[in-house]
Amino acid sequence: MFAVTATQTDPDHPLAGLTLGERPEPTTPDGWTTVSVRAAALNHHDLWTLKGVGIRQDRLPIVLGCDAAGVDEDGNEVIVHAVIGSGPDETLDPRRSLLSETYDGTFAERVAVPRRNLVPKPASLSFEHAACLPTAWLTAYRMLFDRAGLEPGSTVLVQGAGGGVATALIALGRAGGYRVWATSRTEAKRERARELGADQVFETGARLPERVDAVMETVGEATWAHSLKSLKPGGRIVVSGATSGAVPPADLNRVFFLQLSVVGSTMGTREQLQRLAVFLEQTGVRPVVDRTLPLAEAREGFAAMAEGELFGKIVFTA
Repeated sequence: MFAVTATQTDPDHPLAGLTLGERPEPTTPDGWTTVSVRAAALNHHDLWTLKGVGIRQDRLPIVLGCDAAGVDEDGNEVIVHAVIGSGPDETLDPRRSLLSETYDGTFAERVAVPRRNLVPKPASLSFEHAACLPTAWLTAYRMLFDRAGLEPGSTVLVQGAGGGVATALIALGRAGGYRVWATSRTEAKRERARELGADQVFETGARLPERVDAVMETVGEATWAHSLKSLKPGGRIVVSGATSGAVPPADLNRVFFLQLSVVGSTMGTREQLQRLAVFLEQTGVRPVVDRTLPLAEAREGFAAMAEGELFGKIVFTA
């Protein structure tokens, strides 16, 4: 079968290890099944794998990709939950992994997954939109509706509008009844964020009209000081990643004085993925897809992500 594979890692030239070509068909242990992939979404995790982050060298070569939507062996249209683990919240299993870390991922014509990882795809969602949900959109869903502790009408600041998680936060926050503000370094992305549903947009680091109830932080070092200064007393920063570099230590004096809280967030559970799919079906909200490419042209998508030349998700079709 055709697949997109990491055959080596290089922190400076990650695309050097990106290989497109034939791979063996997946095998299915007990309790697993095979999904014929119709669409798969690109994440920063895939680029980090090519840089050597979070992957053991003895696992190479490995098929890349965490997210997919497709058809199972019984002909059901499904969404693939990317977290391989056990327990009521598999994201908290200390032995958990993501597809493409220990097991081959979704950038292939077919992928093997545990049966418990399949979620029914609503008929109203296209395969391309459904493929965007398991990592970026599920992370945003958990950040907003689980970890942020907000009521409808609260003001939320989304740092770094443009990426998959950030665009999901804007769209979900607007649909969930929050007042959403967003930052970006570029005027074009600020305007796209406004079109997506942001109430106000600002340059990165700009002084805000007032402090916010919560900050959704996925950028890290470049926006961290601004995130702390932007919070109301008692506010909360929800952190799910750091695309610009590690999150620096918090200003503990400010955190203590204003009773701020900083909480981490991961991808959500299979049950939350199912609720997210229903939420999109009920509200009509859909992921922003920057571009859709055949799997055979995946290199173009990886290059765009490496350069930051995207707004929303890049989707591959098998």
